[in-house]
Amino acid sequence: MHVDYLIVGFGLASLAFVDTLIEENKTFIVFEDASQTSSNVAGGVYNPVILKRFTPVWQAKEQLEIAIPFYEKLEKKFANHYDYKSDIYRIFKSIEEQNNWFAAADKPRLTSYLDTSIINDSFKGVRSSFGFGKVKHTGRLDTKLLLSDYKKHLVAHSLIRYETFDYSDLQLSNETTTYQDITCDKILFCEGYGMTTNPYFQYLPMTGTKGEILTIHAPELSIDFQIKSSVFVLPLGNSYFKVGATFNWDDKSLDATVEGREELIEKLETVIDVPYTVFSQTAGIRPTVKDRRPLVGIHPNYKQLCILNGLGTRGVMVAPKMAQELFHFLEKGTPLNPEIDIKRFEDLI
Repeated sequence: MHVDYLIVGFGLASLAFVDTLIEENKTFIVFEDASQTSSNVAGGVYNPVILKRFTPVWQAKEQLEIAIPFYEKLEKKFANHYDYKSDIYRIFKSIEEQNNWFAAADKPRLTSYLDTSIINDSFKGVRSSFGFGKVKHTGRLDTKLLLSDYKKHLVAHSLIRYETFDYSDLQLSNETTTYQDITCDKILFCEGYGMTTNPYFQYLPMTGTKGEILTIHAPELSIDFQIKSSVFVLPLGNSYFKVGATFNWDDKSLDATVEGREELIEKLETVIDVPYTVFSQTAGIRPTVKDRRPLVGIHPNYKQLCILNGLGTRGVMVAPKMAQELFHFLEKGTPLNPEIDIKRFEDLI
């Protein structure tokens, strides 16, 4: 069996690349073992503003211009709903934060996203003494449902194998690239934090950050927007909400922890003051990189080995653009942005 691409791992990054391959009539096979969960358990929020400091997200405008139409296309493709538009209400903690908000809203890269009016409305169950600032053009992607639908599509067309990729079975030469019964032109690794065990790319400086999220049921909390404070509170419908997330740089397990639960509950109770019950708790390892830029490109010694990884906490926004840039680089020779090209780490080999 010969394909243009063999793809290892299936999260948002590889989904976006696979869809590009389909559009471009390229052949491929995906290997997926569900060892990485970050795309499935993510909050799925897309937000162009860093709300801790009121600064723009790197390439936010360019990312959203590609991502929003991309997800709209997939909704039509699978006749399902994934993209839930909802504003983010940032809770102000002081008059100083309000003033910082106004100053940020005047900046050209933020003016279209930050509403210049302070929202002083009271919302039952939400604690706020200094009002809210509203971020526009934001929303939530149901990543779990989207990935599930796409995998069903791949299964139906025999384009995915639920197997762990065995690096020892990979045979590389100048003429051919062979893995078990498959020959291919290129292998693309989209393994998330699993990259740290990849013998070809483990030299790259992925730190990985564990995040835990709660799903709560709060019948008296009636909001149709996202809340951002020390945690985010994200409406899911029917009085269910996601609450997150923790950041743990030491624990690399996928286990939900008591410590994570207690941290989220403690922070949540500074944000809402209505009864709730914890419905579930999930955990995943975000594929974060020390310079907070994606890992995109080809191996310095094996030109048939490629990588698309390191999307960090903003995979929903970043994935479609990075997949497009990688495809244009591999197939059309368009140079990669040096900020994302893994050549920046060649001195680590």
